[in-house]
Amino acid sequence: SVEAPALFNAIADVARAKLSGFNPQALANTAWAFATTSVEAPALFNAIADVALTKLDDFTPQALANT
Repeated sequence: SVEAPALFNAIADVARAKLSGFNPQALANTAWAFATTSVEAPALFNAIADVALTKLDDFTPQALANT
């Protein structure tokens, strides 16, 4: 479990507001960071999915395989 869930929740809130400026690697890294913790962030994951759909042309095959 995460020792500072409030910190992760605050990061999720800020990240959600800035996701449109993230490149595919940053989107994948953010999703991975939260997926490997015990902090639930469904709003963040939904927002990442929404933004990723708008940037599908920017993802390389390797980037898609890594996500």
